[in-house]
Amino acid sequence: MKNSVLFILVLLATCACKKTVREEKWVSLFNGKDMDGWTVKICGYPVGENYGNTFYVKDSILKTQYTAYGDTFNGRFGHLYTNQEYSHYKLRLEYRFSGSHAPGAPGWSYLNSGVMLHAQSPESMLLNQDFPISIEAQFLGSDEKVTNTTGNVCTPGTDIYLNGMPYTSHCASSTSPNYPYNEWVKAEIIVLKDSIVHHIINGDTVMTYTKMTVSAGNMNSDIPVGQLKSGRIALQSEGHPVEFRNMEILDLSNKYP
Repeated sequence: MKNSVLFILVLLATCACKKTVREEKWVSLFNGKDMDGWTVKICGYPVGENYGNTFYVKDSILKTQYTAYGDTFNGRFGHLYTNQEYSHYKLRLEYRFSGSHAPGAPGWSYLNSGVMLHAQSPESMLLNQDFPISIEAQFLGSDEKVTNTTGNVCTPGTDIYLNGMPYTSHCASSTSPNYPYNEWVKAEIIVLKDSIVHHIINGDTVMTYTKMTVSAGNMNSDIPVGQLKSGRIALQSEGHPVEFRNMEILDLSNKYP
């Protein structure tokens, strides 16, 4: 009799687990055809002006390019923002680097891109503001010149706690392996309001941090200092061509208060 009861309990638990998996409603952020649902903001240009077709779509892949920039990058860092704001979610996508580093772009931007979390809206950006106030899940590639971890964290205008302590530097390296620049890498990011964020690269959790806030003395005084509870998701154009595909989001706001 005990064995029968145990079997029934295991069966019920298995069914409940399968039901939970089936009920996950992942939504595509990118339709594979155009940038519908996204807004561009490039430093030095008005909101919505996609200078030089920096962000474009080809072969169902969202890409960046700098062919119109000539030999002078001139700090024209760009971001492509979701039109919707999010607070609790799982984000998953694939990325890889391609092509050549833009002439005149800073050395640190070589094989460097990322996705901004809880970013301020593009409409609230100053005309010459280079990066949004946000948390960056930083993506880096590796080649014969450089070896980098990926899934790092950077804090433009923000503060976080790392390993239970306030983190005072700008970027912190993850525990990821090095991935060749031209290889597709799978990234998943779990964001729970201002409480905790996990970066997962190719199935391994490589970075966790907590207590996200807007810092004092940030680059945009119109954004109030305090807890960073929600915001846009934004893809970067920093000077090295990068490609994104299979971008999906799972809204967790109904699961967490």
